[in-house]
Amino acid sequence: MADTAGDAGRPLFPAAGVDALPPPAIARRAEDVGVAKAGLPFPTLFALAVLAGAFIAMGAVFATTVTAGAGELAFGVVRLLAGLTFSLGLVLVVLAGAELFTGNNLVVMAWASRRVATTRLLWTWTVVYAGNFVGALATALAMYVSRQYRFGGGAVGEQAVAIATAKVELGFVEAVVLGAFCNALVCLAIWLTYGGRTTADKILAIVFPIAAFVAAGFEHSVANMYFVPEGILVKGDEAWAAGAGLPDGVGDLTWGSFLVDNLLPVTIGNLIGGTLMVGAVYWFVYLRGDRSG
Repeated sequence: MADTAGDAGRPLFPAAGVDALPPPAIARRAEDVGVAKAGLPFPTLFALAVLAGAFIAMGAVFATTVTAGAGELAFGVVRLLAGLTFSLGLVLVVLAGAELFTGNNLVVMAWASRRVATTRLLWTWTVVYAGNFVGALATALAMYVSRQYRFGGGAVGEQAVAIATAKVELGFVEAVVLGAFCNALVCLAIWLTYGGRTTADKILAIVFPIAAFVAAGFEHSVANMYFVPEGILVKGDEAWAAGAGLPDGVGDLTWGSFLVDNLLPVTIGNLIGGTLMVGAVYWFVYLRGDRSG
């Protein structure tokens, strides 16, 4: 028997066959998923958002650790390793179940079809964004308390500070554009998972877009909720920092520069990439004629 989706009763999967969903069916599924996400009660939505922040942070921990001390490798190879390992975060979000602000930008498709009210859309994004921040920051604090950054003779900590410093040194427009392209790829990864049938399908759909955005140096707001606070916390260990090889510009790594110079423009860019470059385009192509109101 074919699976059906919500009140529309439209088949999400054909009754027979093993092929992934075609794009028009993915669009209908994305719309129905958006309705379901926007309808979650606050305690559930917030708890799942905290989990997503922690999951993305664990991908960031993995990427930081693997690329620590890898300076002798070619730049592209190091970035590829960072991307492949960071993909763990979205794999956990999708397969274990969690609510991620950047992926939830696709709820705009249900809003465009008038199945989600504007107030509910904004409320959902706000709750998820806040929960993601709590989960990512809690993970950064836990990693700091664990002194994991001292592993590899301090190479992990040096890499954490270097990553964070580079992020706060981005120009505002630069960060917006990098954020837009980042979330275009993240939302395309989510889009592709809606078409998959198996765990392997979904993992393969996630890895390449996520590895691409990390390798290219694009900016993800939720990842930065871990990367930059972790760098700030680690550089604050004065006894460790005195003997570490910290990058030039580390003095600019502050909570103020994190919030204003990085998180704000990257979040704006992520919204542009997810809602306009992916969600609005696919809604226009596949869904604009589905409903009269």
